[in-house]
Amino acid sequence: MTTTMFRSGVTLAVIAAVCTALVALTYRLTAERIVANEQAWLERSLQPALSGLFYDSGVTESKIIIPPPHELPGSEAAIVYRVYAEAAPVAALFVVSARDGYAGPIRILIGIDTMGVVTGIHVLEHRETPGLGDRVESTKSDWVKQFDGRSLLDPEPTGWAIKGDGGQFDQLTGASVTPRAIIKAIKETLLYFEAHSEEIFATVIPETDKEKTEQ
Repeated sequence: MTTTMFRSGVTLAVIAAVCTALVALTYRLTAERIVANEQAWLERSLQPALSGLFYDSGVTESKIIIPPPHELPGSEAAIVYRVYAEAAPVAALFVVSARDGYAGPIRILIGIDTMGVVTGIHVLEHRETPGLGDRVESTKSDWVKQFDGRSLLDPEPTGWAIKGDGGQFDQLTGASVTPRAIIKAIKETLLYFEAHSEEIFATVIPETDKEKTEQ
């Protein structure tokens, strides 16, 4: 009986070792593909905020993190993706949170070119009311398109509000809290960019762009 138990134990140990090896091998074979797929998804999710711009760097190649406290929307660290063309800065993509959403913070991607002009807005995450506040999503309405090409000069800072508050931007029928939060976040990000654009692009350019300039 002892011999039988020993053999069973050895058999189970061998099976466990083989399973562990197979899992490790599968991970090795798929890890790079998973990382590549995640990178491709991130690139695609950032591109809507770069409409009309020429750039030759990867959107995610040059990322900086701005720790709190800062003057950007949200209390957590802000992520900034810097985009280049022939090693020259083209735009910065800010991932920030509008804190005053109706149902909680709204995660927003805000693209701003080097002239301080909005290149695109993309709502990344929210919990706003279906059929009302959720129409800030680009897949459900064109509401966010009204910010394309706008800046702190168009309109003037006092115009960065919904029309019901004396501003120049449309609100959503039946929802005003959500638009107010997003407009405020865009304005705050534009103000931050105006004050800190040199700092944002001051650090080292992406390695891929360095190689291009050295060839």
